[in-house]
Order: sequence, then structure tokens, then C-alpha cells
Amino acid sequence: MTSEQLKASILQMAIRGKLVEQCPEDGTAEDLYQQILEEKQKLIKDGRIKKEKPLAEITEDEIPFDIPESWYWTRLGSICENLCDGVHFAPKYIESGIPCYSAKDINNDRIMDINTKYISEEDYYSLMEYKIQTRKGSLLVTKSGSIGRSVVIDNWYKFGLVESVGVVNPIFVNPHYIKIVLDYGFVYTQNLYDTYTNGIAVKHFTLSSLSNVVLPIPPLAEQHRIVAKIEELLPYVDRYAEAYEKLEQFNAKFPEDMKKSILQYAIQGKLVEQRPEEGTGEELYRQIQDEKQKLIKEGKIKKEKPLAEIAEDEIPFDIPDSWKWVRWGNLSQNIQYGYNAPARQQGRIRMVRISDIQNEKVEWKTVPYCDIPEVDVEAYLLKKNDILFARTGGTVGKSFLVDEVLEEAIFAGYLIRSSYSEKICPKYIKFFMGTKLYWDQLRNGTIATAQPNCNGQTLSKMILPLPPFEEQERIVAKIEELLPYCDTLVKGIKA
Repeated sequence: MTSEQLKASILQMAIRGKLVEQCPEDGTAEDLYQQILEEKQKLIKDGRIKKEKPLAEITEDEIPFDIPESWYWTRLGSICENLCDGVHFAPKYIESGIPCYSAKDINNDRIMDINTKYISEEDYYSLMEYKIQTRKGSLLVTKSGSIGRSVVIDNWYKFGLVESVGVVNPIFVNPHYIKIVLDYGFVYTQNLYDTYTNGIAVKHFTLSSLSNVVLPIPPLAEQHRIVAKIEELLPYVDRYAEAYEKLEQFNAKFPEDMKKSILQYAIQGKLVEQRPEEGTGEELYRQIQDEKQKLIKEGKIKKEKPLAEIAEDEIPFDIPDSWKWVRWGNLSQNIQYGYNAPARQQGRIRMVRISDIQNEKVEWKTVPYCDIPEVDVEAYLLKKNDILFARTGGTVGKSFLVDEVLEEAIFAGYLIRSSYSEKICPKYIKFFMGTKLYWDQLRNGTIATAQPNCNGQTLSKMILPLPPFEEQERIVAKIEELLPYCDTLVKGIKA
């Protein structure tokens, strides 16, 4: 339950007579209603208010719920001295003077003073003093924009109003209680909004509509108790709102934080056990180097400049004794830039771009063709277990593990390809590319320009922890077992 739903529930209990007890000594609201009518007749006789047309009797289908026997259904106009609104034209505003409010200034149960406009004292007296009858206890109600928002004037001062704000001056009725009814009906349930607003493209609320609003009235003493109880409970609702917001933020972050923690545990050797019979990362590393030297000798890959030894201060955390810190370039058989060519609608060879990779899959329907000399095709052909890496723009660092190639395809110039020995589990490398260690090293090696970019040297110099091959496979299996739980959490939170 959100804080808004909680507040709506409390207001609903209040206007149904379920928030505070009914006391026989309070009398009945029908008696109160008769006193209101008598007071109105006196005010009319004294010339203080005008006689108005009688309002329609309340029909059975206008009554939305049952109320206590001591309560009474009435229309808002019947229990008020008068209903009025502000001037029906834009006043002449000045830099300072008497504040003049519109519907935009009423929000969060108060008058906002952020963008207040002002009128002169002369305009206030000539345009508004006699038209707009406000006093301590007047209830201001917005008639357009966010319709039905209201505020009680507990401390009166001179101010003007424009047409978008209505004024309610109740007789023998607590204005804060009326506000509770309007808040529930307009702000939290929209029931009154749907019933009393007019217009199609732009909804508005007239004084006539305001006058005809049907509301339940308790005896006056009970009204005061209801208002006091609401004022007692609202601070708790506010605290609940803060706690709920923190919980929502936690829920939103938790699945992603959990995923990051899983990957971090994985590369620290804490996700699965180490087994002596699987050998060591050092032994695996030597086998990979032997294989690279053989491929260089056979002319299948190029010899590269030796990479610097890993310094002590480069190592960010401890790993198991059977693991080894290595540089990416020493693991990879090849780090290669893609082929630059214009995209074509037809051709023989497809060209995969970073924009064609969505949700860890190549959208083959969007992959264009390109013109490439036949002699160059073999050098750029995508192969299973290649890893593609975006080297520029807003997606820099984004990676993709090629798990299948449906058609002959090369990779575009804004991508870098890294390929590996079969002695390395490619999914282990791909999962490493989701860790904080990977992204930290990438950011440190990214050139900050209008279009951030990263090169093959940055990728080659990165360090990563190397477990034995069988342990890599067990780590991947455990990650693939756990990550769906993160996705389930995300779906559950969104639902």
C-alpha cells in the first residue's frame, strides 16, 4: 500500500463515520442542518448574503455509501453563506504588493509562494474586496488545472484571487472537515471529479458544480474530533511515505545490486569452491601462452608487443591461490577493429553494427549488407564465441558474446572483436565484462570527448582474474542459475 492509498483509506473511514466514535450527547447533524438554515435566513434578512435558488433534493442514486444515523446528507451550497470565485480577467500584475493567487498556487494542502503574482492595493479594493468574500476559515478550492485541490485560510490576510479558484464559507461546519471530503472525492478517488467537472479537452469546475457537491455531515463536535484525529494521523502517514519511498528505492536497486554482487563474488572466487584436481590459473595461463606462440609461428595470428607486468598497486582485491591475475591482451588471441563500409540494402555479406545488438541478441532482420573485397572477408568474419566490444559513443564498453552466426557476417568499424583459445570459457569473460572492475578500468582508459571512445590498447591492458578452466565453467553455471532470480525480482517489483 502506497502512502497515497493509506491516506485515502484514512479519509474514507473519516467521511463514513468509522474513524472516531459517535457520541449521543453531540446531537444530530440534522439538528445542525436546521440551525444552518436558520442562520442563513437571518443573514439574508440582514442583507449580508443574497437569497439563492433552492438546490435540488438529493436523490437516492447520488448517495454513494451508508453513514451513521446521527449524520446527514446535504449539498455543499446548502451549508455555506456563499460560494464565489476570483475575477474573470487577468489583473494588472506588479513586482510587489498584495498577493493574487490562481489554481497553480494551491498544492500540497497549502498556498505555494514560489511564483506568486502581485496586484496593487488600489486594484485589490476596486476589483476584489467586495466580490471575493474571504475570511479566517474560508476554504479555497481549485476550479481548473488540478481540480479540487483545497486549502483552509487559518490566518487571514489580504489577497486576491482569479477565476480558477473558488471560495467556500461554511456556516457552523468545520472547514477542515469539508476539505477532508473534497480531498477524498477529488484528489484520491476522482469520484467527485468524474461527477461534477465539465468539458472534454479541458476539464473545469463551476461554482454551480461546487454548490451541488453532495457530502455527509456529522454533528459539529464529531467534525472537530474527525479533524483532530486526521491531524494526529497525518504525521504518521508522512513517516510511512518516507519509509515507503526508501523501500521503493531499495526494491528498484536491489535486483541490480544483487546481480553486481553475484558477479563480484564470481571474480573473487567466492561463488563456487576451488578444487585442487582442476589445476591452477598459472598452469592454464602457460598453456594459453604456448598455444599463442604456436599460432604466431604458423602465421595465424600476429606477434604483439609484450604487455607490462601487473604491478602490486593494480590488484584491487585478493583471489584464491589457485587463480592468477592476467592482462586481457595476454589471454586474447586477437584484438581487432571492425571493417568500415557503408551499409547496403542488398549484398552477400552482412555487417553487424552495435545498433543491431539488442537484449544480448543480434536482430538479424535489421543487419544490413556491405561491400567488402572477397580477399578481406575471412579476416573479419564473425565466429562463434567472439566477443564484440563497442569502442565509441554512448554505448562504449557495451559487449556481446557471439553464440551463433546465422549468416556470413563481418563486424562494423565502431566495434572491436576479441577472440580466445578454447582453453578459456567465453561466457566467463563476458560475465567479467559486467563487473565493476571491468567498467572502472574502461572509464579510466576512455578518452573523454563529445563522443567518448576507447581503443584496443585499453582493452588489452585490462587486468582480470583467471581461474582454472573447469572452475570457469562452474562459475558460469552458478551465475546462470542465480541471475534469473534477479530478473524475477525485477518483474515482481514492476507488477
